[in-house]
Amino acid sequence: MPKRERNIPIQIYLSEDEDFILTQKQKASGMKSKSSFLRHLILYGYVYDIDYSELREYNAALAKIGNNLNQIAKRMNATGNVYKADVNEVKELMQKVWHTQKSMLSQQPWVKQ
Repeated sequence: MPKRERNIPIQIYLSEDEDFILTQKQKASGMKSKSSFLRHLILYGYVYDIDYSELREYNAALAKIGNNLNQIAKRMNATGNVYKADVNEVKELMQKVWHTQKSMLSQQPWVKQ
């Protein structure tokens, strides 16, 4: 029996869904075995840890802005008039949206491969 180049076994447990996903990804990669696919992932793959807290804050801010816009739209539809103060408020809200978006995007790290 020839000596193995890789002589350290590793055992993992997967759910049926996880095994199905692993099998599909391995087949899509064109690699012949799950072992070679997993070795390739270990050596060359990436794991991303993403913090979604800023995104949640951004979504909450957008929801507040959306509520304000809805209130303005209701008022305009109810009265049939467009008031300068409402137009100015919409402009301010849109500036907040753009400012929040620019701020959030400027804080995102660039992923290098």
